[in-house]
Amino acid sequence: MANYDAIVLGVGGVGSAAAWHLARRGARVLALDRFSPGHDQGSSHGQTRLIRQAYYEHPDYVPLVLRAFELWRELEQLSGKTLYHQIGLVQVGPEDGEVVPGVRASAREHGLSIEEYSASESRRRFPAFELPDSFRAVYEARAGYLLVEDCVRAHAEQAIAQGVELRVGETVRSWRAEGGGVVVETEGESFRAGRLVITVGAWAGQLLGELGVPFEVRRKPLYWFEASDPLLRADQGCPAFLYDLQQGCFYGVPRIDELGIKVAQHTGGRVVLDPLAVDRDLDVEDERAVAQFVRAFLPRASNHRTAHAVCMYTMTPDCHFVVDRLPAHAQVVFAAGLSGHGFKFTSVLGEALADLALDGETRLPIGFLSLDRPALRQLR
Repeated sequence: MANYDAIVLGVGGVGSAAAWHLARRGARVLALDRFSPGHDQGSSHGQTRLIRQAYYEHPDYVPLVLRAFELWRELEQLSGKTLYHQIGLVQVGPEDGEVVPGVRASAREHGLSIEEYSASESRRRFPAFELPDSFRAVYEARAGYLLVEDCVRAHAEQAIAQGVELRVGETVRSWRAEGGGVVVETEGESFRAGRLVITVGAWAGQLLGELGVPFEVRRKPLYWFEASDPLLRADQGCPAFLYDLQQGCFYGVPRIDELGIKVAQHTGGRVVLDPLAVDRDLDVEDERAVAQFVRAFLPRASNHRTAHAVCMYTMTPDCHFVVDRLPAHAQVVFAAGLSGHGFKFTSVLGEALADLALDGETRLPIGFLSLDRPALRQLR
């Protein structure tokens, strides 16, 4: 049976980063996945992911995302690829909503630069976007998007360059603690390691059942619409966008290529019981909700769909990540339940997991994401 310092289960957004950080610290690492890095069967695909600093979900995320920005820049330098595109982000919502007050709070607490506009001012500043007269818009110039598949592949390539043994086409059946280490069983082999890192995305419920956390997997469709108007082009100054509406939260990326403008609904989504069997066909009702948003708030875009895709969110009860060590097995660390807003953090979560696995602790401020927080403690 082959022996390693660490085994990483799942080589998507977080796992590919964790494998790289472990290996660059000198660990002998085996990384296992059913699919190849950059695949379209999980949560880390669909061309782009937003990245922002004034984090409306909670101010405690800001130090982590600032470190993530540093690590994305480092990965760009090492890989020779442009992964982060700074195009700005305009976020729209009511004064008493979740997004606008949340952005203000994070910006105020961490000294981040944002611009704020009334509805009429926003229409003049961002003519591609319509909004109700009672709404406000906040703009963050440092925000933009990451090329999601390229990011995963870049992390995996750097991990391999550091000596990681990557095996794809491997279906993990189980793992067990044994003699202070772990044994991982796949369909055909067994592997032993001193440490185990579990980063399996939508499969977290299957491999982390002992946590007692009800991870809910949701089907999340993505759409691209024709956008011939220059005001909808990223290279003509159109920013990314996010709308906090009564009917849901919608977001998107302006035109960056021939597919046009990308739009999706962040809220909602049908529950997925088996991630391998998620329905990837076009759903008329899902598309109708997004097309209605486009007609109402992106009047310069066409309702002609050019492409669609389906990914998955893995939700926790409080919509915050869980990053920790297993209570009963300190040699096992994990990140799970990224709840649809985690990809931008994958670079820093990989670093945190490497610290936890090798040192038993990290100086990164992840305490608010621990398993032992009140919202999860009451479920256990």
